[in-house]
Amino acid sequence: MVNFIVDIKNLSHYFDKKILKNQVLFDINLNIQHGEIVTMTGPSGSGKTTLLTLIGGLRSVQKGSLKFLNQELSGASNDQLVQVRRHIGYIFQSHNLLNFLTARQNVQMSLELDNNIPKWEACKKAEAMLHAVKLGNRINCYPSELSGGQKQRVAIARALVSHPKLVLADEPTAALDSKSGRDIVNLMQLLAKEQNCAILMVTHDHRILDISERIIHIDDGRIVKQL
Repeated sequence: MVNFIVDIKNLSHYFDKKILKNQVLFDINLNIQHGEIVTMTGPSGSGKTTLLTLIGGLRSVQKGSLKFLNQELSGASNDQLVQVRRHIGYIFQSHNLLNFLTARQNVQMSLELDNNIPKWEACKKAEAMLHAVKLGNRINCYPSELSGGQKQRVAIARALVSHPKLVLADEPTAALDSKSGRDIVNLMQLLAKEQNCAILMVTHDHRILDISERIIHIDDGRIVKQL
């Protein structure tokens, strides 16, 4: 029996529950294996980001089954969802760095959520991860001193420093030129493979689809194709 990191069965989701239900996801069935790189494509408004946030424990499951590491998220409490999020790294189109923190401090924040890691160790791990994304000479720079590609490298370091089981990336190359975008996804692929970490990436950028082991296309809230 295959042990999936994500196992989804008949998942549906609605907005505007009180008066008129607006269904945005319809009977989604999907699984992701450990270390697998999966890309999700589809037009704007098709439900890609909604599905990503459900998998990431950022929304509550309304209907169907969504298991992360064999834990059912349907009916999960907020505390349980917080625990799930500790095993997931997030990379967004907007890097979401805190401008008043240095690159190291932004990365270190992910580790400081875990009370079992001493501050000196978190600092050491953050610096090591910034070296891994080739920003060893920018450790003490603030976001305003970094290029768009460098900021996204910091975001990758922040997502991967805690060795998550899954990375969710929502349009990670959208704000970058083609070379920077390619560098970013190559880096994500390399570091994730080193850590045996799965990646689920939403993108409109067809130039980076070749890193995927599987491509899922969503349209009008339904998975219509898997390649």
